[in-house]
Amino acid sequence: MFRIKQVFDTPAPLQDIPAAVRQTLSSLDLESRIKIGDTVAVTVGSRGIANIAVITKSVIDELKRIGGAPFIVPAMGSHGGATREGQIEVLKHLGVTKQSMGAPIRSSMKVVKVGELFGHPIYLDKIASGADHIAVLARIKPHTDFKAEIESGFHKMMLIGLGKRKGASLIHRLFARYGYCRVLQKGGREILKNAKIAFGLGIVENAYDQTAKIVGVLPNRMEHTEKILLRLAKAWMMKLPFDKIDVLIIDQMGKNISGAGMDPNVIGRFPQPFTQSFNTKIGRLVVLDMTDESCGNAVGIGRADLTTKKLVQKIDKRATRTNALTALMPALAKIPPCFDTDKETIAVALDSIVKRRTSVKVIRIKNTLQLGEIDVSEAYLPLVKKRKNLVTFDEVKPFHFNRHGNLMPFQFHENSH
Repeated sequence: MFRIKQVFDTPAPLQDIPAAVRQTLSSLDLESRIKIGDTVAVTVGSRGIANIAVITKSVIDELKRIGGAPFIVPAMGSHGGATREGQIEVLKHLGVTKQSMGAPIRSSMKVVKVGELFGHPIYLDKIASGADHIAVLARIKPHTDFKAEIESGFHKMMLIGLGKRKGASLIHRLFARYGYCRVLQKGGREILKNAKIAFGLGIVENAYDQTAKIVGVLPNRMEHTEKILLRLAKAWMMKLPFDKIDVLIIDQMGKNISGAGMDPNVIGRFPQPFTQSFNTKIGRLVVLDMTDESCGNAVGIGRADLTTKKLVQKIDKRATRTNALTALMPALAKIPPCFDTDKETIAVALDSIVKRRTSVKVIRIKNTLQLGEIDVSEAYLPLVKKRKNLVTFDEVKPFHFNRHGNLMPFQFHENSH
């Protein structure tokens, strides 16, 4: 194996995030909408958004500056085991606490009806609905299950995140009947019409998982803005450098990395064959561990071919199956064959590929969010030499396992993850 760095044509990260938040929110003239003493429910989801704690704190500080009384509501559907305490714990792992934010966290799984969609009720977090205003914070990015003009962003946060388990379950059922994009557009418009949405804050990350753009938007421009930001997110999205992979080794999966545990936009394993042009083909997908921030939710593990006992022992079965069943995808909670060590798991994967070891194309990544530096097998060397956007760091050398048979932690050479 040897280390390569991917060089992407992508915007530089924002250097002063609090200033960027202040600037974009000041352009919205929020003082004319939010009066002194008005309560504002600020949404925070469970996704691994870069700098989410800094961004949230900056929003809260700006709301306080104009006299508002902000508080945080977890907006994560059925994540955190679909419990009040579990969702607070997810926020804690993201660095979002009452102490760090200077604002209370009000968590509940109770919802109220705020509209109708195709004859069915639309639900919204009861606490957020009771506030004078709602601020929707969302990363705009490609969805893990479908492709459309609107995917993962403001609309999904309002309909699924703020819908809690009851709303998320219903929306996923409507997805199956009416299609993702139609449900998100019509449902989002219904919430914007009936709920007290004050503004949205759209976050777009560059190819290196860095905050590249922050845009404040009023409700009447939310749909239009989300479409524009999604096009940027897709253009900047990081990908694996090769389409044909015999064995892909992923050090960590997790809910803070992707709502699907491992981003299908990277691994090419989607729940439905909706994108025939997606070229990534992986022979064996090996997942070695799960992040602590996942709080035991291993939804998505069903996409793997092989895993380890250390990962399986971390699984909170209730949280995992709750999330998978809410999404109407029970297969995402299936546990693949597991083995005692990383070394054994990788060896089994290699033995199950009908190729000579020296010709097997292997890639190792830390997770599907951090792809700036990856390890590839020597079989890729001729292809790497032909690519100007790939820089070689190291000489070819064997995998390095510790005395317990597990890989040494994936350490980045540069700030290129």
